[in-house]
Parts: sequence; C-alpha cells; structure tokens
Amino acid sequence: MKVLYLNPDGGIPVLGEKGASVHVRAFVTALAALGHEVALACSRLGAGNRPPPALLLEFGRDAPESSVRLMCAALGRDPDSALADRQMCRDIGRMALDATLAARVADDLAARHFPPALIYERHALFHASGAALARRLGVPRILEVNAPLIEEQARHRGLALREAAVAIERRSFLAADLIVAVSAAVRDYVLARGVPADRVMVAANGVEVARFTQGARARDTRRARLGLSGATVCGFIGSFKPWHGMGFLLDALEDLFAGADALHLLAVGDGPLLAGLRARAAAGRWGHRLHFTGSVPHDDIPAYLAAMDFTVAPYADQPDFYFSPLKIVESMAAGRAVVAPATGQIPELITHGESGWLYAPDDRAGCGAGISTLAGDLAMRRAMGRAAQTVAARGWDWTEVARRILAAVPAAARPARVA
Repeated sequence: MKVLYLNPDGGIPVLGEKGASVHVRAFVTALAALGHEVALACSRLGAGNRPPPALLLEFGRDAPESSVRLMCAALGRDPDSALADRQMCRDIGRMALDATLAARVADDLAARHFPPALIYERHALFHASGAALARRLGVPRILEVNAPLIEEQARHRGLALREAAVAIERRSFLAADLIVAVSAAVRDYVLARGVPADRVMVAANGVEVARFTQGARARDTRRARLGLSGATVCGFIGSFKPWHGMGFLLDALEDLFAGADALHLLAVGDGPLLAGLRARAAAGRWGHRLHFTGSVPHDDIPAYLAAMDFTVAPYADQPDFYFSPLKIVESMAAGRAVVAPATGQIPELITHGESGWLYAPDDRAGCGAGISTLAGDLAMRRAMGRAAQTVAARGWDWTEVARRILAAVPAAARPARVA
C-alpha cells in the first residue's frame, strides 16, 4: 500500500535530533518494514541523521508574504500591523502556509506518480490541510496527536490567535478517520474536543528494538573514549528543558557523590539549559564527575546507552503530564534499568523493583535512593535491565505499534489493503 506521511510542523526537522524527529523517522521506517511504500511530505527536512526509506518531499516552512497579506485580509487584520507583531505574524504565516498546502502536496504527488491509499499525519498547530488533502484524494486519514499543542504553545512560546487555533484544531480532529493519541492524557484532550471515543486510540511511542540491543558491542570503546572506564555511569538522554528535570537530577547526585566514589553522570543531549548546567558543573566540587556531550546523532544513541549502567528520566512534576517518554523505552530496549517518577504513562512502562525504580514526582530523596541502590548493586541493575529489555521487546517495537494503528482504521474508512 502507498502511504503518505504528512508532517507540516516546521519545528520538527525530519533528519534532526529532536525526539519528534526520531519519532517521524522511526514510524516511517516501521511502515516500510511492514511492506508499505511511503512518501514523506514535510515542512522541513533538516540534517544530521540518515533519511528514512521513503520518497522525501519538502514544501518549506514559510508562506510568501503575499499569501500572509491575503490571510490578514481574510481575518480582517491590517497586514502591516500584523507583520510587525512577531507572534501574530508567526500564527498568520502558519495559516497562510496551510491554506495552499493540500493543493501543493497533491500536485507534487501526482507529478511523482505516487497515489496514496492512506494519509498518516502528525498534528501541527494551525494546520488542517491534511483533511482537505484526504478529501481531494478520496483516501482515509489517520491523525497522530502528540501533545495539547495549543496549551503548550500558549504556555511556553506565546499564542496570538488562540480562537483561530482552537477552531482549526477542532476541524482537523473531527475530520480524521482515526486519531492516534500517544498517551491517555492526550486522548482525554482529544475527547474533550468532541471527537467520538470510537475514533480515538492510544499508541505510545515505540523503539527500534534491534538497533538498541546491538549497541552493547560498543560499550568498552565508548567508555574508554569518554574517560569512564571503571566508573559506575548514571545516564541521561534527552532535551535540556525545564520539565526534563536536569537541575533536580544534579541536586540528587550531589547528595550522593561524597559516598559513591565511582559514580559519574553521562548526560547526552542539548537544549536551552545546557550552558547553565555546564557552568554549574564547572564551578562545583563534583564537576569532574559530570559529563555533558551536547547533541549527538541519533544513530550514536545506542552506543551511549551501552556506556551507561542505568539511566534516569527525572521529569518535573506536572498535573497534566502527557508525554510518552521516548528516552525511557530506548533505555529499556538497550537493557538499562530506568529511575523515573511515577507519573503519567511511566508506571505502564516500568514496574518498580523489577524493570526499574519509581519514585514520587519531585521527591529528591526517592530519586537519590534509586540511583544509590542501582549504583551499588550490579546484580540488581543487570536483572532489572534484562527485565526492561523483555518489556520493550514485547509490544513496544515500532513495527508492532504501526501494525496496531493500521489495524485500528475503521472498517468503513479502510483502503482496499492496509497490511
């Protein structure tokens, strides 16, 4: 079956290092592994990682100014004033881009003789063109929703046209034949928008299990290169953003370092807090035991996980924890026990004392107890790692996730062949 994967979010470079970028590539790879032919249409390709096995179509992230001015007029706003307001210009620009996207992608697919039987779209703010494209092509459409984007945008980056965003999102949601929510919290968000429950399923983030089990061969080489031979390595992989809790993790580790001579932190990733954390490490007593790599290609992540003895996912407490933590399932697939807060979807992944260590959110002593226990008990962390790997292999592989999603397309909307 020919499948169009549509990613209109300009903030997600398909070949980049973001977790969302990894998700896009992995899901497209899973579709191909199931025997489907995939075209990936995206706003931004980016660079840094191998492309997935798909026909790649990049349509750009910026609408021409003439289109933005036309959208301003349609909204009854003065173009010069709107273009001078950074947030307003950004929001209207996304709407202007979306207004022409269905026709542009349809024309590109026709020129490349790629008639899709199914559209799989990643939900993006101010975008509903996937619904128009599905109507134009006469094919079913699956919409993947990863977060309450309106709330996220308003809280962290600002949102000028909230009412328009809500209307567009609702139109996109209601036009989907199936909505895939990555967590129960996201499902509840979708249902609150009026989508019938029988058109919504939960499918958490998965992992390419084979890639992460093979990384173990690089363990000694990677540890030697990092100067960690003989160390007990607590690992972190992810984004250095406030809700990922890296400051909290450093606090917990500094409580432990004096009594754990071999304990080191290996933190892999990038983000707005990295520079401050590096400065804190350099100024502190334990800086030589805190190792920050910065951004690395995702293909190298299995080797870095192999260099770690266990990992920590120190998410900050949030009442609306909606994440499906990619880094946790990757750690588990690599055979690494994970220390993490018992919040959101995490207890569905980790069984305390069997495949990892759970603590109450924001409980520094509880997090420290997990780190101390795993650091001091080789047999326990190896047993937990084996159990974690078994869990990851049992239903969390991306190909199995993709298979379940395709099987859930309502019978009335299914193409002639979905598997």
